[in-house]
Amino acid sequence: MSRLPTLFISHGSPMLALEPGTTGPVLTRIGQQLPKPKAVLVISAHWLTQQPTLTSSAAPETIHDFGGFPRALYALQYPAPGSPELAAQVQTLLKKIGLDARLDAQRGLDHGAWVPLRYLYPDADVPVVQLSLNPSVSPKLQFALGQLLRGLSDEGVLILASGSFTHNLGELHWDSPQELPEAGDPYVDQFRDWVIARIEAHDIDALNDYRKLAPHARRAHPTDEHLLPLFVALGAADNTEVVRLHKDVALGTLAMDVFDFGSGGGLLKENG
Repeated sequence: MSRLPTLFISHGSPMLALEPGTTGPVLTRIGQQLPKPKAVLVISAHWLTQQPTLTSSAAPETIHDFGGFPRALYALQYPAPGSPELAAQVQTLLKKIGLDARLDAQRGLDHGAWVPLRYLYPDADVPVVQLSLNPSVSPKLQFALGQLLRGLSDEGVLILASGSFTHNLGELHWDSPQELPEAGDPYVDQFRDWVIARIEAHDIDALNDYRKLAPHARRAHPTDEHLLPLFVALGAADNTEVVRLHKDVALGTLAMDVFDFGSGGGLLKENG
């Protein structure tokens, strides 16, 4: 199998699982066009721990880690198998740089993992392992973590970083349609245009300092955790070509950008 690209997916609201909008079909096409991986390693903004932790169950449960949504959402299951072997392999990799990673056989898949995976692999037939995210670790060190994981892409493992390109829940436009081509507030595009320009220029130093340098950074991300998976993806991507596959905005201010690092544009053309 040739080297797999690395993906960064903005997973949006949990309602994406029931309301595909424009993002769901894009994720479905990605899953159809990618070579089927032997496993997926997910780094999600919704599993935050100080000690690196990996799901090691052979049958991870579906976690409904949200509240106040329709009952139908809580009935959804994503019964993908786990991969204790991959979890142990990543644990060994992390130990090489002094990170004492823990295996957790009880932890399941949070919605940052299973919601996009329902579109990528609807048959739930690809093993999935999650690696927790340490929100107190700098973007620079998240990038270094991605570099450590880079070789997995050569072994048929899809690295999936799941977060959100902007994530200010206090400014969502609940009366707006689910997804539109344009943001409801100019700051959203000003922030993401800055980030995209630095990604395309491989300007990692500027990206690492995005909270000081990017326009409206603290408004776009009052807290870091939904953008930090992007830095893991950048590290795993090995300076390969980046292609934006999707750029619509949900609820006025929730940027749903999806990025492909490494297929050289051969995966999908940008939507819209």
